[in-house]
Amino acid sequence: MKKFNVLWMLLVVFGCKQKAVQADIDAFCKNQLPEWNKKLTYVIITDIFSPPVCSRIYAYTNIAAYEALLPEHKTYQSYAGKLTELEALPTPAGSKKYYYPVSSIIAFTTVAQKLVFNGDAMLENEKVYLKQLDSLGIDKELLNNSVEYGRAVGKHILTWAAKDRYLQRTSLGGYIVKKDPARWIPTPPDYMDAVENNWGTIRPMTLDSVSQFRPGPPITYDTTIGSAFYKECYQVYEAITKPKPGDSTTAWYWDDNPNTSVTDGHITYFLQKNSPPGHWIHIACGVAEKEKYDDEKTAAMLSQTAIALFDAFISCWEAKYVYNYVRPETFINKYIDKNWEPLIQTPPFPEYPSGHSTISASAASVLTHFVGDNYSFIDSTEVPYGRPIRTFKSFFEASDQASISRLYGGIHFLNALTTGQVKGREIGSFVVEKLK
Repeated sequence: MKKFNVLWMLLVVFGCKQKAVQADIDAFCKNQLPEWNKKLTYVIITDIFSPPVCSRIYAYTNIAAYEALLPEHKTYQSYAGKLTELEALPTPAGSKKYYYPVSSIIAFTTVAQKLVFNGDAMLENEKVYLKQLDSLGIDKELLNNSVEYGRAVGKHILTWAAKDRYLQRTSLGGYIVKKDPARWIPTPPDYMDAVENNWGTIRPMTLDSVSQFRPGPPITYDTTIGSAFYKECYQVYEAITKPKPGDSTTAWYWDDNPNTSVTDGHITYFLQKNSPPGHWIHIACGVAEKEKYDDEKTAAMLSQTAIALFDAFISCWEAKYVYNYVRPETFINKYIDKNWEPLIQTPPFPEYPSGHSTISASAASVLTHFVGDNYSFIDSTEVPYGRPIRTFKSFFEASDQASISRLYGGIHFLNALTTGQVKGREIGSFVVEKLK
C-alpha cells in the first residue's frame, strides 16, 4: 500500500512538473509573430530594400507563418487556391505530435532567411529562439517535429515565391528618359535612376491582373498659368513656402524613406529608416499586441495586411510607369522657382498615383475589416527615429494623414493622393473579399 502511495505521489509530482513546463512554453510562444516582424524589419532597414521589395518580404514571410498554424485552427482556411498559383501546403504526419506555434515561427524564419540579404541575422535569431525553447524543457522530439514541419511549409512558400517573376524583372530593361516635359525625369539631390520600373510585371497574389485597378490618367500637363495642372503645381509650391502649423511635422512623420541621402559639404551619406509597408506592419503588430489576439488571428491579420500592401504596390507601380508623370519638383524649378526645394526628398520614380496613399488605404481597409472602424490606436513606429507617438481614431484617419503628408512634403500633386486613396481602398476591399 505504501509503495502504491509513493508511486501515486511521484506521478502527481511529475504531472504537475510537466504542466508547469508546458505553461512556461505556452507563455513564451504566445503571439510571437509581432516580435518576429519587428526583428525582420530591423534586418530590412539595414539591408536597404526599396518599398515594393519590402512589401514582398513581409507578404511571403507572414503567409508562411499563417499556413503553418492552420492544422491546429480549423476555423481558418488555407490561402491555397485563393492566392494566385499557391498550391496545397504540406500536411503534418498523423503519427507525429507537433507544437504549431513553433512551426509558425520556423516557417517565417525559413522564408525570411532567403528573401533578405543578411539571412545570417535571421538565422541567428532563430538559433536563439530554439535555444530558449530548449532551456524551457520542451520535449526534443516534439521540437524536432515542429521545426521539421515549419521548414516544409517555409520551403513550399519559397518555391511558390520563386515563380512570381521577381528575378526576371531586372532583365526587362531600365527606364528610358525622354525629352517629353510631362514625363518623369530623375530629381535632386541624387538624380537616381527610376526604382523598380518593372515592378508591374510581378505576379499579384489576389488581383485578376496587374491593371485591374489602374486609375484613369492624371491631369493633362499644361504650362499655361491658370490651367488645372499649373494650379496643382502652385498648390504644392505653397505647401512648402506657406505651410500651416503641423504640416511639416506630419510630412516628416510619414516620410518613411528607407534611404535618405544627406549632403554635408563634400560628403554625402545615407540615413536608413522604416519603409511605408514596414510602417503599416508595425501598426498591425501593435494592434495584435494591444488586443492580445491568439496566434492564428494575429497571423491572419498580419498576412492579409501584408498581402494587401504587396498587391497595392504592384497595382500602383504598374500605373506609375504607364503614365510616367512628372514630379512637382521638376516643374516648379523650371517654371515657378528655380531655387524651390521640397521638404522631404522626392522619391526616384514617377509621380502618379501616390504610392503611400495607395498602400496605406489598402492596409487600412484590411485592418478595419479585422478590428472595426472608429478604433483608436497609438502608433509608435517613428519613435526610434526621434519622432513622438501619434494617436489615431481609426485606420482610415491614419491612412488619410499618410496620404496628405505627401503634399505637405512637396513631393506629390493632390490628384495623385486622392486617386491613390480611392484605388487603395478598392484593392484592400478586394483582398478582404477574396480571402474571407
